[in-house]
Amino acid sequence: MGNSSDTVRVNVTLAVSGETLQTIVRTAKEIVGRNEKGHYRIDTADLLEDLLSNFIDENGFDAYVADRENYGFLDRQ
Repeated sequence: MGNSSDTVRVNVTLAVSGETLQTIVRTAKEIVGRNEKGHYRIDTADLLEDLLSNFIDENGFDAYVADRENYGFLDRQ
């Protein structure tokens, strides 16, 4: 996500569907597999963070937040 010196890490609460989370966990398990003790070798919370960060970076979040039209939901609060 850009130059690491240009970024700030933020913690947020995000609404994600159960189906989305199930897809992430299932796909991660398929890709990484189990270790010798039978445990999966991936932290799905970290994976979700990486997936979201990549999505934000690849889909022009900077341009999205620069467009005032995207703040219309504030009128409904």
